Amino acid sequence: MYDPDTTTRFWLIRHALVAPESLSILYGTLDVPLCAATRAADAPRYAAIAARLPRDAVWLVTPLSRTRLTADSIMEAGYGAISTDVEPALIEQDFGAWQGLPMRDFVNRPSQHPFWPVGGDEEPPDGETFAAMRDRVGDALERLAKVHAGRNIIAISHGGAIRAAIAHALDLSAHQALSLAVDNLSITRIERHRHAWRFVSLNEQISI
Repeated sequence: MYDPDTTTRFWLIRHALVAPESLSILYGTLDVPLCAATRAADAPRYAAIAARLPRDAVWLVTPLSRTRLTADSIMEAGYGAISTDVEPALIEQDFGAWQGLPMRDFVNRPSQHPFWPVGGDEEPPDGETFAAMRDRVGDALERLAKVHAGRNIIAISHGGAIRAAIAHALDLSAHQALSLAVDNLSITRIERHRHAWRFVSLNEQISI
């Protein structure tokens, strides 16, 4: 049964588009920069997102600057300044030794996913599988839901981590989760109720 006093509502936002030179590599947890030109052009989108988000919320970013800068842009576009906490568990998948390699190196590999260069159950050298990221993200969501029960949580995160969050909420396999589209600056919403997770929306695009 829905209980607003204990339901924790997660607003998961994928960071803004990264710089063009980074799009051609598997960047994972590398701290790549945002695209400056796109960030300036997206000012109306930031304002629309700021108007859409709840005001009484806990704000989280990951250790990577692209999430911090995206949060700053939303706040500067009308949400207003608010303190943010860094949540390392919501960081992108660690691709280990493969990070920084050209995306073309991953074309037509036997373990490749139809929509992603690394298979869902594949473990990169010195990295982590999607399943490991799903466990990491899922544990963090359960912890945050207890600590902030009944609150709104706005988390600026990454495409892979948001897919992992949905996989945790809906009990999806890694292969299924990697088939989900999570666009930059889109909003995904899930809720932690007393006894279950509820999926609300995926890849919400805010009208300008």
